[in-house]
Amino acid sequence: MARKILIVRGHPDPAPGHFCDALVTAYREGAEAAGHAVTVLDIAAMDLPYLRSADSWKLPAANADIRHAQEAIARADHLVIVYPLWLGDMPALLKSFFEQVSANGFVMALGPEGRWRQGLKGKSARLIVTMGMPALVYRFYFLAHSLRSLERNVLRFAGMAPVRSSLIGPVEKGAAFRQDWLGRIRALGAAAE
Repeated sequence: MARKILIVRGHPDPAPGHFCDALVTAYREGAEAAGHAVTVLDIAAMDLPYLRSADSWKLPAANADIRHAQEAIARADHLVIVYPLWLGDMPALLKSFFEQVSANGFVMALGPEGRWRQGLKGKSARLIVTMGMPALVYRFYFLAHSLRSLERNVLRFAGMAPVRSSLIGPVEKGAAFRQDWLGRIRALGAAAE
């Protein structure tokens, strides 16, 4: 069954040529070849101010870029987030993106009876994270702490399931390593996983 897929290019550098760009393209090609509808959001091209208070998090979306992102997320069945690991975490601009699109109860809100309303219920996600270290070191030595936080505290808390991840590293391993991963990501796109 064809799905509506939103890919978030979470690299903060707008310059093309990053491995994240190749991964976005591979996922998109696989998905479109299989008949899925794909939209790509590039956070590096968006106006993403930082939230500086709890009060600002309660306000409606700050600008048209954020409202457009919320609309794209609302339409999507499956969310794919591609980003590099920086200092053991997602880049600050991607964190700001999540804060902005979560504002005003879009992702989650406390209802009148004191229960959380999950704004992303019924959607699934795939996190694709590149890194300079071996992925097994990040997963087992560092316990993938920032990835687990995003999965548990944002996506699953907002109702998304399943949330799967692909950890790719070390990205400097060579062309054959990268080509292998591009093939894997293309296949995930075809399966909309």
